[in-house]
Amino acid sequence: MHWLVWAGGAAVAGVAIDQLTKFWAVNALQVPRPLLGNFLTLQLTYNSGAAFSLGAGSTWIFTVVALAACVVIPFFLVKAKGWAAQLAIAMIWAGAAGNLLDRLFREPGVGVGHVVDFINYAGLFIGNVADIELFLGVAALIVIEARQGVAGEREAEHSAELE
Repeated sequence: MHWLVWAGGAAVAGVAIDQLTKFWAVNALQVPRPLLGNFLTLQLTYNSGAAFSLGAGSTWIFTVVALAACVVIPFFLVKAKGWAAQLAIAMIWAGAAGNLLDRLFREPGVGVGHVVDFINYAGLFIGNVADIELFLGVAALIVIEARQGVAGEREAEHSAELE
């Protein structure tokens, strides 16, 4: 239970960091700012779709999916085994919740708001902190599950050898 409280705190902190960076971007990025030449720049844009601006005309669908994710993910958080999995799931929730807040409360209206994106990755796509949280959370879960799978196989082999 101790780690569950930390994971919940990390999720709330993740949403706060996402929203604070978006607030900064909206107020400070009138022109693009290079960070690492053309490889990484800060460039404000508003995204009505999903990753790579897919589904730009279906904003409300992403709102419904994000809302469902934000309701369901805490159940996985409670059932997760180990602090690393709990933290990874908390990061996924933070990313989903951060972008959901944009869709609910930003222009052009409730449920169809555009997500604030401002981290331009070499012109390939533009994202935000919530996107990073989602990516890192999913990547961490994949690694955790892969490692647990290998450990489980070793344990099963060891048990078979003992029989």
